[in-house]
Amino acid sequence: MPDQKIKVYPVLLAGGSGTRLWPVSRELYPKQLVSFTGDDSLVQGTIKRLFPLLDTENVRIVCANEHFHEIERQIKEIGIEPKGKIICEPCGRNTGPAIFLSVLNILKTEKDAVLCVFPADHVIKDIKSFQDILRSAVKLANMGYIVTFGIKPNYPETGYGYIEGSRELPERAFAVKRFVEKPDKQTALKYVEAGNFFWNSGMFAFKASVISEEIKRFAPELYDKMKEIFSSKDSITKEEYELLPNLSIDYAVMEKTDKGALLPSDFGWSDIGSWKSLYDFLPKDENRNVINGDVIAENTKNCFIMGHNRLIAANYISGLVVVDTQDSVFISDIENSREVKSIVERLKNKGRKEYHKHKTVYHPWGSFTLLEQNDNFKAACLIIYKGLKYETENNGLIIKHLIMVKGRARILTESQSILLNRGKSVSVFEKGSMIVENDEQEPICLVKVEIRI
Repeated sequence: MPDQKIKVYPVLLAGGSGTRLWPVSRELYPKQLVSFTGDDSLVQGTIKRLFPLLDTENVRIVCANEHFHEIERQIKEIGIEPKGKIICEPCGRNTGPAIFLSVLNILKTEKDAVLCVFPADHVIKDIKSFQDILRSAVKLANMGYIVTFGIKPNYPETGYGYIEGSRELPERAFAVKRFVEKPDKQTALKYVEAGNFFWNSGMFAFKASVISEEIKRFAPELYDKMKEIFSSKDSITKEEYELLPNLSIDYAVMEKTDKGALLPSDFGWSDIGSWKSLYDFLPKDENRNVINGDVIAENTKNCFIMGHNRLIAANYISGLVVVDTQDSVFISDIENSREVKSIVERLKNKGRKEYHKHKTVYHPWGSFTLLEQNDNFKAACLIIYKGLKYETENNGLIIKHLIMVKGRARILTESQSILLNRGKSVSVFEKGSMIVENDEQEPICLVKVEIRI
């Protein structure tokens, strides 16, 4: 990159739960891990659009502990070695601690660096324009500015915060005058007409040394506590991390610093914060529908319809969201679809598993998809990644039947070793551990049926 004085580290914030995109996005498998707009998940797409401008070796991803293995698998899938690139938070404490954690992690091996911070669950249409803006952001960061990417508003959106720009800075940027909360419709219209207000994208660029000093200056409690727990041991416990102030980087620094630079950006950005925003972002058919999956739509207009495995038949509907998953169906009018968050809260309060996880759950060894379950039996599909193994315990009260669907595996019990080929099955009765080993060069698939004796 031209005029680059120190290393540039792309930092992806991948800690959100994306509840407004339920039932596809859930706590255990949030929206940044999901593919909405093509073959790549949102986190994969975020990484890909940074390069070749930035170096893949320098990417860092801040995520929750429970998402570590799936993010590791996904970045391997796009050709990036994950070792040392994933920073886990023991619990969520907002963007202030997440960003400062990444800063301290990078400063362990660098005297200083430029960090470009991006939410891992946003989408951008115009990659060339984005990369041009990114070049300017790095130049400004090298000058000592704390850069925020302000999205040019093309309509009076009330779901975003706004940033007001003032005097001109280098690289066609503006000094930050103030941050304003999500406005009402009339205020948002005034902001759009004024021409110097921009949507707050949550994307930043700054030197590690500069942001550290500003955190020390404006959020001393966060600075002192994070430095103390980060330097005292190799790993941070949940109990320690929970004591950190729950601060956004906007509140902790950006609203107070005199180093803020607003870089106007117009590259087809969306935060994919709701089914409505995803509908607005995606291309429509001749009836203004966005349709994904096995769907037959008759006399249907202005709808977002997403299927999973089942056929969806829609007739004479308009302005609706219909999202089908393995265990849940969400139906809403598009304009109020972000209110699904209140449904998720109700599910959580009732102790329903649907708020937390899908029928398919991802593990370090592969995935487990529940097919059917009642009091007497359970059927599941297992995918085991190459070179890995699945281990389970049998209490002697359950018969386990394994049917190999794809590939072959070695089944190990306390008393035997069986090579199971495609189309073959084996039953395991004995008490103790059972291991399914995949020594193949591809993932294998088998069905497990458990019958209670």
